[in-house]
Amino acid sequence: MAFGRDLAHALDAGDVAALQIRLKDAPDEIVAAAVDALAPIAQSRGVAVILNDRPDLAARLGCDGVHIGQDDMPYDEARRIMGRDAMIGVTCHDSRHLAMEAAEAGADYVAFGAFFPTATKAAKTRAEPEILTIWQETMEVPCVAIGGITADNAEDLAAAGADFLAVSGGVWNHPEGPARAVAALDAAIARGLERRARLATGGSPD
Repeated sequence: MAFGRDLAHALDAGDVAALQIRLKDAPDEIVAAAVDALAPIAQSRGVAVILNDRPDLAARLGCDGVHIGQDDMPYDEARRIMGRDAMIGVTCHDSRHLAMEAAEAGADYVAFGAFFPTATKAAKTRAEPEILTIWQETMEVPCVAIGGITADNAEDLAAAGADFLAVSGGVWNHPEGPARAVAALDAAIARGLERRARLATGGSPD
């Protein structure tokens, strides 16, 4: 299928850690069909497959992990269903308190956002890059930045302290195609990490 080809090209274009399959309110059989079609493309490239919202379905379909929001199943219940080796991430909006609770419970990563306007979902909160910096300085659990991220604004988030960036429209709606978007995001992240390293050693941010 065309999307599968686009996905393969995108994953081959840069360093992608995970693919989140997010089909809100879709019937289970549609989600299962998507996982069956897309998981082999991602996993054959060493990219983890994370299902959104549904630990029960993620476990049944053999996904590598699940991402849960504050209104979804509690972390402890998701861990019980998914098992000790699965990856579980938790949306924490703009709250370090929620993130610390998730990290202390055992979450594999916490997600902050939205950092920018996004059409992917109705964002409940707006986060500032400072939360990434504070988290990076005080906690070891990785943090993910979400919400309206593109190749044009990714550098600042990487510089601020994001370990990973979750990107949707910034890849799939890129005018030059998803592969070009991933390559551009990789370059932006690399620049951001260079800035972060300079600041850590007392250098100038630019």
